[in-house]
Amino acid sequence: MKGKLVIGLVTMLIVALAASAYPQTYPTKPVMLMVAYPAGGSTDVGARIVASIAEKELGQPIVVLNKAGAGGQVGFTELAKQKPDGYYIGFINLPALNTIILDPGRKAAFDIDAFTPIINQVLDPGVIYVKPDTPYKNLKDLIDDAKKRPGEIKAGTTGILGDDHLAILMLEEAASVKLRIVHFEGDTPQVTALLGGQIDVGFLNVGGLTPRVKAGQLRVLAVMDKERSEFYPDVPTSVEQGYPTVISSSTRGIAGPKGLPDPMIKKLQAVFKKAIENPEHKEKMDKAGLAIKIMGGDEYGKYIMGLHEKVKKLVEEARKAR
Repeated sequence: MKGKLVIGLVTMLIVALAASAYPQTYPTKPVMLMVAYPAGGSTDVGARIVASIAEKELGQPIVVLNKAGAGGQVGFTELAKQKPDGYYIGFINLPALNTIILDPGRKAAFDIDAFTPIINQVLDPGVIYVKPDTPYKNLKDLIDDAKKRPGEIKAGTTGILGDDHLAILMLEEAASVKLRIVHFEGDTPQVTALLGGQIDVGFLNVGGLTPRVKAGQLRVLAVMDKERSEFYPDVPTSVEQGYPTVISSSTRGIAGPKGLPDPMIKKLQAVFKKAIENPEHKEKMDKAGLAIKIMGGDEYGKYIMGLHEKVKKLVEEARKAR
């Protein structure tokens, strides 16, 4: 009995020592940071900013890898099936991830428990953009025209049942209008279509497009939030313009596959938190128009699950409308 107890204690000690050594020995090679959308989009911009700072703290290169397709589903699937060894992590975009899981038609190969939340970087409010030469000067102008021409105004999204698509559905319901929805694979192709006149209005986010707005290439009709954006302080919110239920945002944070060891999670959280709080990160994110919102640990996990429950109703309504 005494021998078994000694063996048990030795085993526990070995496990404890291995766990404590894990963060110090990891990583020994470059870490892949997956982005489920094309290069040049707002998620990609934020990822490259934080990766360039975090890799100095991590001691190994952090390589941003774009795995675009199916409104983020290709990249999220790739992330979910990785080994939980810390060498392949990625950005998860909410509510896009939630809606892919909740929509049976998407046949997702993963569920909400397939990921290990690490830390959130961005909370990016939804925005309605148009070209400067459009007759729309505010949200009322767009709604008035939509009522005159039901189903004719072409509105772009960054993917089926992503936050931008849900924002359109919210606006249609709140204003009793019908838009012609056109889906794209991320920010970049949608902006190209908007500037080229293939669509009339773009539903996107504040982040990534601020330089184009300042350059006069795009006009902002509304920020879909309760409070005005620090990047567009002169633009009224959807709430101010009479649509209190039209509130939309995209959160972008870093996660690993299910089963990532706790010591590794804590190390990655510490590394990315320090990078996100770095003044260089703040300066570059401000230039890109990306609003920082740090959430880590249990807070981030609770946010993901809370949003998952909130989005269920919207997904059900969207599926009925198909």
